[in-house]
Amino acid sequence: MIIGRKKERKILLSLLESHKSEFAAVYGRRRVGKTYLIREAFEYRFAFQHTGLQNQSKNAQIAEFCKSLANAGMKDITQPTNWRDAFSLLEKHLESLPEGKKVVFIDELPWMDTPCAKFISALDHFWNAWATMRKDIVLIVCGSATSWIISNIVMNYGGLHNRLTKHIYVEPFTLHECELYAKARNLGMNRRNIMETYMIIGGIPYYWDYLAKELSWAQNIDSMFFVKNAPLRREFTALYASLFRKPDEYIKIINALGTKKIGMTRSEIISETGIDQGGKLTKMLEELEECDFIRSYNSIGKTKKDSVYQLIDNFTLFYYKFLDGRRNFAKNYWLAMQKKPLFNTWSGLAFERVCLQHTEQIKKALGISGVMCNVYSWVYRAKNPKEKGVQIDLLIDRDDDVINLCEMKYYDSTFTITEDYDSNLRLKSSVFEAQTSTRKAVRTVMITTYGIAHNEWSNNITNQVVMDDLFEE
Repeated sequence: MIIGRKKERKILLSLLESHKSEFAAVYGRRRVGKTYLIREAFEYRFAFQHTGLQNQSKNAQIAEFCKSLANAGMKDITQPTNWRDAFSLLEKHLESLPEGKKVVFIDELPWMDTPCAKFISALDHFWNAWATMRKDIVLIVCGSATSWIISNIVMNYGGLHNRLTKHIYVEPFTLHECELYAKARNLGMNRRNIMETYMIIGGIPYYWDYLAKELSWAQNIDSMFFVKNAPLRREFTALYASLFRKPDEYIKIINALGTKKIGMTRSEIISETGIDQGGKLTKMLEELEECDFIRSYNSIGKTKKDSVYQLIDNFTLFYYKFLDGRRNFAKNYWLAMQKKPLFNTWSGLAFERVCLQHTEQIKKALGISGVMCNVYSWVYRAKNPKEKGVQIDLLIDRDDDVINLCEMKYYDSTFTITEDYDSNLRLKSSVFEAQTSTRKAVRTVMITTYGIAHNEWSNNITNQVVMDDLFEE
C-alpha cells in the first residue's frame, strides 16, 4: 500500500525510459518514507541494493557492501581495502548482468562517508568514469542526513557537479494524504481526529503507523508518547541526530526559535545562539528549511536580509510543549489534558501551523489558485503606550490587488464573532493599512474548524475557510 507520491513515482519510473544512464538523489527527513517509496516504485527489483551502516568504520562499511554484492549474486569476492576497488567490484557485477536497465539503489549513503575514507571521490569515479559511458545504469542514492545529501550530492561543486540528473525531496503527507492513509488502515478517524493527530506528528507516515484502530484517539496519543517506554518519547533526539552530522548547533537554533511564536530575524538568532561563522548560519538555516522544520518569510517593504525564520514543525513544537524535560506522566495523561486550558492554548497555535502548511488549500478555497501570491506573517510592535501592537499570522499578498488578512481559530463548534473580537479585527486591518501604506484592498478571512455563526458582526468577514477545505488534494 502506497499513499500519494504520484509525482515522485512518475519521476522515478521515468528513469527507466531514459536513453542514457541516470543518477537520482532522493532525500527528506527521517521516517518520511523515502526507502519505501523507492522500493515500491521499482517493485523491489534491483540489480544491486545496499544500505549503509550507522556509526561504523570504513572497513565495516566495505565489508557490508561486499555482503550486499554477494546477496545480489556475485561470487568469489575478495574484500578490498578502499572504496575505489569496492566500486570496481560493483562495476564487474553489473557488467555480468543481461542487457536492460540496471537499477542500483544505495540507501543511507551519508553513513558510508566515514572520515578519511575518500568515499565521495570513489563514487565520483564510479559515476563519471564508468556509469556515464553506458546507457543502462540507473543509480539512486538516498539518505536521511539531508544536510549531507544537499552539500555532497545535490550541490556538489567537485566531480559530481551537475552530474545529478534528478533529485526528489520527499515531503511529509498533507492532511488529504493522511486521511487516505487513515481510511486505508480502517482507523475509524473523523477529520477532527486526523487534524489533531496532524497537529502532533505532522505528515510523517512512520509516526502514523503507530496508530491502532482498536484504541481511541486519546489512547493512541498516550501509547505513542506518554506511557512507559512509549515509542516516540525519545524521537526528538534521534530525529535531529539522523539529519545532521553535528546536531547540537541545529538544536540550538531550534531551541531559540521555539521561544518566539512569530519567529526571529537572523541577527536575533545570532544573539540568542552565538552562531555566526561566515556562511555557516546561512547554510544551517537553509538546511532546516529544506527539511520543513522552519520557514522563512519577508514582510511588505522588507528585503531578503530582513527575513524572519519561524519554527513550524509540528512534532518539535509538541515535544517542547508537553515532553521536554519530563519523564513521568499520569495514567490517561492525554485524555485528562484535553480538559485543561493548556490544551486549548496549544491546539490554537498548532492549528495555525497546520494552516501555514496548507496555504495552497486555503488559496484554492478562496478561488485564487491561479493568482500569484506572497504568503507571510506581519507584526507591528507598538512604539509608545498609546499604541497597540498587532500580529497577523497569515497574510496573503495577491497580484490581483487584494491582500487577505487571515484569522485562524480552532474551536469545537461554530465560532462566534463578538463585538470585542470584531473591534480587534478592525484594529488589525487599520494598523496594517496605515503602517504599510498599501493601496491594495485589504480583506479579512476567517479560517475556522466549523465556520462562523451568523450575527451582526459576521457580515464584516469577506471570506470563510473551514477545516474541510484544508483536506482538499
